[in-house]
Amino acid sequence: MFEIDLSLVINIMGLSASAVFAASGALDAARQKMDILGFMLIGCATGLGGGTLRDLLLGNVPVFWIREPEWISICLIAAVITYLIAPHLASRTKALLWMDAIGLALFCVVGTKIGLDFGVSPVIAACMGVVTASFGGIARDVLCGSSLVLSGAELYVTAALAGAVSYLVLSSLPMPDTYALIGAFLVAFTLRALAIRFHIKLPNRYRDAE
Repeated sequence: MFEIDLSLVINIMGLSASAVFAASGALDAARQKMDILGFMLIGCATGLGGGTLRDLLLGNVPVFWIREPEWISICLIAAVITYLIAPHLASRTKALLWMDAIGLALFCVVGTKIGLDFGVSPVIAACMGVVTASFGGIARDVLCGSSLVLSGAELYVTAALAGAVSYLVLSSLPMPDTYALIGAFLVAFTLRALAIRFHIKLPNRYRDAE
């Protein structure tokens, strides 16, 4: 019977998340009219920021992209490609939102899995999933003067937390872990997609009082 290499699946998901997050960061750099070096800097900060903080919190040093340089390479490639194609996109804002949604859904699952593999409790593993999925976007927002992650406009951290918790639940069931990874990704992406499409947000007494 054909068996899927789980470590390969995790690696592919992680690299894919870094690439799409780097592209989302580069799209924000395009909105700020940066040069190609700005694209590369913002792309790497977005693609690697969450995983870097996760590894530092877990004490997993040197952090992943120093041990395995292909991570920073794929972020640089994604940023350069985005620099070349950004002028031809009809809506950079929509492209940014959807690339970011894919990256978030991938990273929240991968981060949670890495936390569990590192031996932390399920609660901390879920926190690592949220950190991995959100702090690259926070770095992008800070560097570009944006407010996508913490503005509260649509569900963001909530979607990452839902994906992380979904993975914890699904991985505890008698099913292949690959199915748990895919299922949790779909939960996070679907929730974020619905939030983008229908402008779903958490209640906020301060915002709603304005």
